[in-house]
Amino acid sequence: MGVKDFLIKKLVRAKMKNLPQNQQDMLIALVSENPEFFKKIQSQIEAKKKQGQNEQLAMMQVMRENQAEIQKLMLAWQSKQ
Repeated sequence: MGVKDFLIKKLVRAKMKNLPQNQQDMLIALVSENPEFFKKIQSQIEAKKKQGQNEQLAMMQVMRENQAEIQKLMLAWQSKQ
């Protein structure tokens, strides 16, 4: 495990500690396998926050906008399991 993977794992576990372990593992895998996509999501959230939206609302809107791609990634990950 590289430093990047270790940091991703720590960040997801810290931010999503209320999620079940298997969902945390799925998120870690998705972020590790698709870093550019998740960087794009983060930049979209930051742009909405700069427009004056609170973080939670910005996250919800961006996730809705990217829902199809997120579902596709989740289905691909589940089919590998």
